[in-house]
This record gives sequence, C-alpha cells and structure tokens, in this order.
Amino acid sequence: MDIQRNVSLKDYNTFGLDVKAAALVEFHTEEELLKLLQNPEVQKKNLILGGGSNVLLSQDFEGVILLNRIKGIEIQEEDENEVVVRFGAGENWHESVLHCIDQGWAGIENLSLIPGNIGAAPMQNIGAYGVELVQVFRSLRAINRETREVREFNEKACEFGYRSSIFKTRLKEVFVIVSVDLVLQKKAELNTSYGAIREELEHRGIKEPSIRDVSDAVIAIRRSKLPDPAHIGNAGSFFKNPVITLGHFLTIRMRHPNIPSYQVGKGEVKIPAGWLIEQCGWKGKDLGGYGVHDKQALVLVNRGGGSGEAIHKLSLNIQESVYQKFHINLEREVNLI
Repeated sequence: MDIQRNVSLKDYNTFGLDVKAAALVEFHTEEELLKLLQNPEVQKKNLILGGGSNVLLSQDFEGVILLNRIKGIEIQEEDENEVVVRFGAGENWHESVLHCIDQGWAGIENLSLIPGNIGAAPMQNIGAYGVELVQVFRSLRAINRETREVREFNEKACEFGYRSSIFKTRLKEVFVIVSVDLVLQKKAELNTSYGAIREELEHRGIKEPSIRDVSDAVIAIRRSKLPDPAHIGNAGSFFKNPVITLGHFLTIRMRHPNIPSYQVGKGEVKIPAGWLIEQCGWKGKDLGGYGVHDKQALVLVNRGGGSGEAIHKLSLNIQESVYQKFHINLEREVNLI
C-alpha cells in the first residue's frame, strides 16, 4: 500500500476543489483496511472517501485520506423471484445500476445516474423518482475504525430516514462500510408514478416500459436538469427537501398559491428546496467562478473559481434567506469537511 504525501484532492471530489491532504492511500480489501487502521498515523486522523460526490472540502485535510476501492458484485442468494446481490463499497453506483439492468434485476433503475459509490448509498439512504435505497436494502458490512470490529447492520440497525442513516447521526465517522447487500427482483414491479418519468416515457412513445426504459428515462431527466460533475463541479442536491407542518404550509400557500408540495404523512408536507431557493432569487446566481445552477437551484456549482470556504458561505446565505422569507430551515445534504 503506497501512502502518497501532500496530495491534491481535486480529482477526488466532484466539486473539483483543489484542497490538499497530508497523506492519501487506497485500500482494495477488508484486510488492507484493517492493516491501515492499525497505523498510528491513520489512527490519529483519517477521512474515508469513495466517489467524493457528497462532500464539500472547505479546507486542507491534515490527516490521512483513505480511498475505498473495494470492488466486486456477487450473488449471495437466489430464487425464482429474487436475487440478493453483494456489492463492494468501492463500486460506482451508476455502473452497478447498469450492471443490474443487464442482468434483468429490478429495483434500483429509478436511482440511475446518482453520483458516487455504493458505500455512500446507505449512508445517505439515497433516493430519487419515488424510490429509496431502504426499499431494496438487506444488510451491510462495516468495520469500526477504532476497535476494528467487523459488524453487520440490517435495515433496522441502520436507522434509515429521509436522506439519512445512523452513519450520519449517532455513528458518524465511526464505521467504514465495506459491502452492501441489496434484494432485487427478477420480475419487475416498475415505479413509473413519478410525473417526470411518466411524461418522458410518453414522449418516447413507450407504453409498456422495461427496467432499461425506466433507467433511460431517468437518465434523460437528470441530464436535462443537473450538471455533469465532469464538466461543472457540483455535489448534486446540496440541501434536503424540508418537511413542514400542514399549518405552516397553509400559511405559506396563502402568499404563494403555486407552491409545489407533497404530503408525506398526517399533518406533514414536503416542499421542494429548489423552489424555495429560486423564490429567494438564487437560481442561476454567478458569483465569479461558482454559484447556483441555472436549471436547478438545489445544485451549487463550482465553475473553476470557487473555494470550499466560499461555497460554504454561499450555502449559509441561501439558508438564511430561505428562513427569512419562509421561516423554513434548510438542512444540508452534503457533508462539510
């Protein structure tokens, strides 16, 4: 295992931020990770990175970056209806989705083109277009950074919530996820109820879609709204869509009759964060090399001239303006480092 020194992290985060790490090393197996976790330098201070798609690096990191490169896609169980598949945490999420589609395994096609690696998926309980990871999740394996204990977490133990899990709350920065098991279907039960998917399929003249058709529709929708990190630095959705009380929603609707909303429970309503940000005048804001995307206000972008500190300050200003106008606290989806 080759430990690199004084390394730029520009190529290791989707914002493309040119901050430096004191040291960086890749691990490809659980055994390599366990060995690294015994290293005194690693024990002192470390940060796990996979695809670097959900982090905002606001400063240089005076520790060791551990790059999760554990690969592998293997069937664990199988019957005529379902297949349980184990994915190495270092596998690319979207490439894994496409692999499943090639095999005829359904369940995650709505999550196509989400950036990042498999290991980040349960941390975030990623979701899009009517589907969340928890709906196909079986279990995961993780290693405690301090004790080096290998532990298996089932769905209940993960404490999944909206874009959240125990790995973002009580066990934040305690465990390293090394593999994830998903339960996928051989006989697809497609979820095309999300309006944009239905409209895209109709536009393509598809009446009886396959899982690949749904994936292609999702890819087309995402590409039409979201910037490609390969061309414009970003971390996808920067904020969570807030959930507010029905009473609060009705008060806002009196002043904004066209406010979009989704009922998520008795007396609770979810509001698109992008709409709130747009109403505050931030959509398309260019602050000289960084700003807010012109097609989706939920996405903060780095066009090459932004720093992590500047983007963080922008996010704070957005949160403040949304609170002042709507009395809603926006919560970051992206992890600040």
